[in-house]
Order: sequence, then structure tokens, then C-alpha cells
Amino acid sequence: MNNFWNERYAEKIFAYGIAPNEFYKEQLVKLPKGKILFAAEGEGRNAVYAAQQGFEVFAFDSSSEGKNKAETLALENKVSIHYEVKGLEEVHHPENSFDVIVLVYAHFPYETRKKHHKKLVSFLKPNGTIIFEAFGKEQLNFQSGGPKQLDMLFSEEEIRNEFPGLNFSYLATVETTLNEGPYHQGKGNVVRFIGQKI
Repeated sequence: MNNFWNERYAEKIFAYGIAPNEFYKEQLVKLPKGKILFAAEGEGRNAVYAAQQGFEVFAFDSSSEGKNKAETLALENKVSIHYEVKGLEEVHHPENSFDVIVLVYAHFPYETRKKHHKKLVSFLKPNGTIIFEAFGKEQLNFQSGGPKQLDMLFSEEEIRNEFPGLNFSYLATVETTLNEGPYHQGKGNVVRFIGQKI
């Protein structure tokens, strides 16, 4: 999987653009500044946006090419981000250390997904917020990107199951039109949520 992402991110163009994800952007501006963690952050568009807004930004991804692009983007925007090339199983932070955690199209393998999500929630401070957007089950009907395996896509029921200890202030499955770089274009089916740690 590392090779797949390294090849994709080695392309000169940004695979998903340099503008932040719209849902995430709308939600982030409502939150007070603090420490924020981005999972599977890729080329850094969302992390750099948070740094521009005054957040202390931490991010990780398994792709070294993703990190290179993210750090270049940060430099161009005169901000700094802390970016590690690691899988989530290698990422370690103290419990209750982040104010916000962001998962934008972070599709972990089904076998490890619940464990990974539980680990991420442990990093979140009480009353901290998770901002989430990823492809829903119906995405298999669209050509706008995402995994082609049904079990890597999300339902609202799976979200409630896999993020124990969250109070969902918003959780919805929506059909939207994606315009995020060359690999997220056209109609898509996404699951979005905002959750606070109880």
C-alpha cells in the first residue's frame, strides 16, 4: 500500500488539490485554536490550512512522498507542521493530548479499522472534537474515487460502533459533488460526522 501512495503522490500535481476539504474547513473555523492531529494526511492540504488558522499541527501518513509534498506546501504558505511518516500502529501520543482530530478520507483496512479508531479517540482530550469525512457504502456506484472494497467504505452504524466514547453532534450520509484535485471529481457518497469525546 505504501508503494501505491508513494507513486500517486510522486506525481507533480497534487492528487486531491491544495485547497482544504470543504466540510472540514466549515467545521474547523467554529473551533478554538489548539493542538490538532491529522490521520493519513497525504499531501498536507488540510494540515496546512489548520496551521494557517493558528493551530499547532501534527500529522502522519505512511507515504514519504506525501510528507515531501506537505512540507513543500507548508513552506510555500509560510507555516510549520509536524509530519511523521508512520502507520497508525507506529504513532504514539499521550492520551488526552489533542483538542481536535481530523480524518478526511482515511480509509484503514477493515481488519484493523476499529482498533485504529479507538486509538485515535484515546489521543483526544475530553470534550475534544473529531471531524470526519469518508466514502460511504454507495460510493461503489460512483466513479469519483475511493476504495473499491465494500468493507473499506462506511455506514453510519459502523461509525457509531467504531468510535466509542463520542457524542455525535452531527452524523449524516450525503450525496455530494467532489472537486478535489484529479482523483476526487464528480458525484460521490460520503459519510460525515462531528463528534465530541465524552
